Amino acid sequence: MASKAAKDTKAKSNTKKQSFEQTLWATADKLRGSVESSEYKHVVLSLIFLKFISDKFAERKSQLEAEGKGAYTDMVEFYTMANTFYLPEDARWDFIAKNAKQDDIAVKIDTALHTVEKNNKALRGALPDNYFSRLGLDASKLAALIDAINNIDTIVKVAGDVEESDSESSESETDGAHSATKRGTSEEDIVGRVYEYFLGNFAATEGKGGGEFYTPKCVVNLLAEMIEPYHGKIYDPCCGSGGMFVQSVKFVENHQGNKKDISIYGQEQTSTTYKLAKMNLAIRGISANLGDVPADTFFKDQHPDLKADFIIANPPFNLKEWRGPDELTNDPRWAGYEAPPTGNANYGWILHMISKLSDNGVAGFVLANGSMSTNTKGEGEIRKQIIENDLVDCMIALPGQLFYTTQIPVCLWFLTKNKKAQTFSDGRKQHRNREGETLFIDARNMGSMISRIHKELTADDIADIANTYHAWRGEPVASHSRAGGNPETGGNPAETPTCHSRAGGNPASAETSSHYTDIPGFCRSASLDDIKANDYVLTPGRYVGAAEIEDDGELFEEKMQQLTQTLFQQMAEAQELDAVIKQNLKGLGYGE
Repeated sequence: MASKAAKDTKAKSNTKKQSFEQTLWATADKLRGSVESSEYKHVVLSLIFLKFISDKFAERKSQLEAEGKGAYTDMVEFYTMANTFYLPEDARWDFIAKNAKQDDIAVKIDTALHTVEKNNKALRGALPDNYFSRLGLDASKLAALIDAINNIDTIVKVAGDVEESDSESSESETDGAHSATKRGTSEEDIVGRVYEYFLGNFAATEGKGGGEFYTPKCVVNLLAEMIEPYHGKIYDPCCGSGGMFVQSVKFVENHQGNKKDISIYGQEQTSTTYKLAKMNLAIRGISANLGDVPADTFFKDQHPDLKADFIIANPPFNLKEWRGPDELTNDPRWAGYEAPPTGNANYGWILHMISKLSDNGVAGFVLANGSMSTNTKGEGEIRKQIIENDLVDCMIALPGQLFYTTQIPVCLWFLTKNKKAQTFSDGRKQHRNREGETLFIDARNMGSMISRIHKELTADDIADIANTYHAWRGEPVASHSRAGGNPETGGNPAETPTCHSRAGGNPASAETSSHYTDIPGFCRSASLDDIKANDYVLTPGRYVGAAEIEDDGELFEEKMQQLTQTLFQQMAEAQELDAVIKQNLKGLGYGE
């Protein structure tokens, strides 16, 4: 009989064949029957959070001891100075793991989470309150989940420029798990992988409504690359689990910025998701003001005086009955516009975000395609006014199958209060005068299938779209993109195509945009007159036209003759095959 050590070694070997995210997913799925699937994410991510902060605490404690400061290992200040949460003994993961098989383990977890929150002001309101006790989880299944999480090493070991982790996933993963990167990934990103993987998978499996808290990562990446939130206040009025904020911070870091230059403001209505967002941001060391309480953005605005430099959002699609007929009719957020209709909140979200923009602010957000053309109950008049106020900077039609829980076609809106020429104080970029112009991009044919039913925008797709927008705004971009280049390829901005816009607009401003060109079937810069001529509809397909078809040089008559001959030949072959089949059937006694 094999020894226990040998069995353990074999088990660990088998586990390493799949990513720790996958292992965790499989273990969490065993909760089925004990708890609703919609609760899985909160159970797992709460435990992951506790494991991560415990690992950080243990690392800091060991560091203090190694420095000869063992007398200070129970002093809170020596942990907070290192951006580490202090944990009393009964709030540490090793205490939870040691008691995993006890009948009262749910109570112990709740106590640990309560203690963590009580001792760390930054986590106030972030952690579940008596959550595990209320769920009534099967103790053995909860113990199995704790054991699975216990095998995850959340702290990255850095060796030179290569980061290593016992939990590093295979480079061949294709199902949404992201392997630990070998270039500058922070330790927070290791556990962040769990959040991204679980949120995505729960969105994929929970069905309708299950993904309200989750925006596909590629869409979030595109929004961040478009609006470029380098410096100022970032706001998300329906922040879900905080994915927009995470990617905004990553954008700043990836472009050699300083995350201290941005301030984050958000709001979330659902209590559990509000807590999830706080945990998600805490593990990444991101400070954010999500309001004092979870609340409805329309009825209890947590940031009434905010003027944001950047707004990035994915509001709930086509939210019905969001206000009563006599509610919010004269809300100051609608000033200058008709009150949004009660049957659909899309234009309520749009006007709310417009009201929150600073004088130079830019907003990028996801909405259902219907928002670009609807005339239902005053929506068309609101859109017309927004267009005539020259707030619409860019419209993008996205490919289908990007979202996990809806097949509703979606688009991206980009609004700004200032289209005039600007030179930014940080010296990063400048914008040309775009008054009276709007860029339309049709990206419906972009993206790659990552499963039989889901599509994803690739890094090249995102670069193509974002660079087209930046080139149109007058920013220097690298060469080789459709309308200005791929930033990853480098290149001399002077080598990028010159603008040959057929959209009219401001001729002078067109001349200053030396790196943009209209591309039939993909992008076009349209004037306000163009949009008026299309009844104020913002659907990109109306403006970009059809892609040019390359002429193969063959004359039509010659090509038609060849195709006809091929067709007749195939028809003759089909007749011969039919005759053979009939003969064979007759030989078997099934003929006429």
